[in-house]
Amino acid sequence: MTATPTYLHKFLLDVALWFSAALLAYAFRKPSLIDLGIPLEVWAYAGMSAAVLGLLSLRYHLPHQSWRRVGMRDLTLLARAAALNTLLMFALGFILQSWLQLPRSVPLLAGIVGFLLLGGVRMFARLLSEGARRREVPVSSRVLIVGAGDAGTLIAREMQRHPEAGLDPVGFLDDDTSKQRQRLLGLPVFGTVDQLSRVVQDEDIQEVIIAVPSASGDFVRRVVDLAGGAGVRYRIIPGVFEILSGNVSINNLRDVNLEDLLRRPPVRLNTEEIIGYLRGRVVLVTGAGGSIGSEIVRQIAAFQPATILLFGRGENSIFTIQQELLREWPEVKHVGLIGDVRDAGRLRAIFEEYRPEVVFHAAAHKHVPLMEEAPSEAIINNVIGTRNLVEMSLRYGVLRLVNVSTDKAVNPTSVMGASKRAAEMTVSAGAARARETQAFVSVRFGNVLGSRGSVVPTFMRQIRAGGPITVTPPEMVRYFMTIPEAARLVLQAGGLAENGKVYVLNMGEPVKIADLARDVIRLSGAQGVDIVYSGVRPGEKLYEELLTSSEGADATTHSEIFSARLERVDPQVLEAHLDVLQRHAVQGDAAAIRMDLARMIPENKFGQIR
Repeated sequence: MTATPTYLHKFLLDVALWFSAALLAYAFRKPSLIDLGIPLEVWAYAGMSAAVLGLLSLRYHLPHQSWRRVGMRDLTLLARAAALNTLLMFALGFILQSWLQLPRSVPLLAGIVGFLLLGGVRMFARLLSEGARRREVPVSSRVLIVGAGDAGTLIAREMQRHPEAGLDPVGFLDDDTSKQRQRLLGLPVFGTVDQLSRVVQDEDIQEVIIAVPSASGDFVRRVVDLAGGAGVRYRIIPGVFEILSGNVSINNLRDVNLEDLLRRPPVRLNTEEIIGYLRGRVVLVTGAGGSIGSEIVRQIAAFQPATILLFGRGENSIFTIQQELLREWPEVKHVGLIGDVRDAGRLRAIFEEYRPEVVFHAAAHKHVPLMEEAPSEAIINNVIGTRNLVEMSLRYGVLRLVNVSTDKAVNPTSVMGASKRAAEMTVSAGAARARETQAFVSVRFGNVLGSRGSVVPTFMRQIRAGGPITVTPPEMVRYFMTIPEAARLVLQAGGLAENGKVYVLNMGEPVKIADLARDVIRLSGAQGVDIVYSGVRPGEKLYEELLTSSEGADATTHSEIFSARLERVDPQVLEAHLDVLQRHAVQGDAAAIRMDLARMIPENKFGQIR
């Protein structure tokens, strides 16, 4: 059938049904018409009402509605047309009262009956369509939805609308006592989450969907344990930062991943504070192709900067983030710049040409054992590179410099950690020389899930190779956060802009590496993969800290960010230390580098640096 007849048929059927509704309303109001015949003025009134409905139908594009997928928005437009028709017919009946002799209740009755007829036809067409599609999909997986809130009901409705997806929603589980024994979309709330195993068995469930976007990691882990114990597949809808409000569909469903098990309550950002220092600015991101740097770039793009300068050594990684910006944020101007923070001349040329106003410094060597073997590289890249960037930021009047640091900088026992502590001190010394309009800060956080070379990708490679998973001592713990969460808090810390501060992010509860390994094995579905404990590697600690022994922490205006109380750095003394450290790094004198760091860093654990 062509598009025009379909449109015309819908239009004519709506008009005919409305004409019938007017006659039915008149007959209901004056039943004697059935015996005496319908007067001419009644036919005239019904015709005028149908004509007005026809005009309103065109005004609200009612014939364009897809009856097979009619929803609340479509019925709302129909209700508006019916209500406006009722008002207009009231007015017309009042004007022509002497001729029509119209009972005042007829327009109201006609509006109600007309809406029910037109809406009923649409719903009937949808039911027929859904029934036909269900018959075309003979095999469906019986699904139990955990979460009877907005996301859960939206997912259930999507399954009902799209039987071709092969998902048959059977009911809900929810810990909210007020929802028990209710029915949503015709589906029952069977009980609380603790009853999952019983419901799976009683209702022959094949799959469990976790539909609670704001759920904590503990809640997700609880459901995964119960579903795994019941022997059914489990999937999840993304967290609140992965989906747009109300945009929940079957396509959003995915397997549960490690980030879900470690999920924390969503961080609330002060977007006005962030927009205030990023909108319309030229923003430089060092290490822009790395895990943290590229995520910082993605999130900066949403705050309408004038230009993003993508600075990094790896041309492939810079090219990759460039292509993503072109695809996802084509309106954001960006420039890819290949270079090294260790090259002061290259930095000077970039600052001279592009005049960045905000700088995020994410370029660094970060692998502890590798830096134990190459201490000169750690110093030249992490310390001297930061020094070069601070000098350029001072010379060219950068408004904000945000240095990405690590919890390994606290009471460091490794060259990498000590180099990052020295970088923090370098930024603080630069802050002491900054103008009132400038703010140089560092942001300190723990391990980032999924970043390059981090523990989870390493575990996954070992599982794909058949195992075993190699884990440091079973008592070793680390702080973890996701890459997007880390980048968001880095941007927020830049908005706080207290010059010279080192900000400490709330990392939540530390996680045992051995527990993390078991979670990765379970989520991968691998069988028979052993865990082997390898011992502490050079430079590593059993546990990480977020504050040094001499530091305390002050609250900031953001609940997830704290400010470390630091000892003041004397810029001249630090410069002398850095000159000596740079000379020994260029010479490749590892022993001298370790001695320099032990003298330079005030914390008292440097005797443990090997």
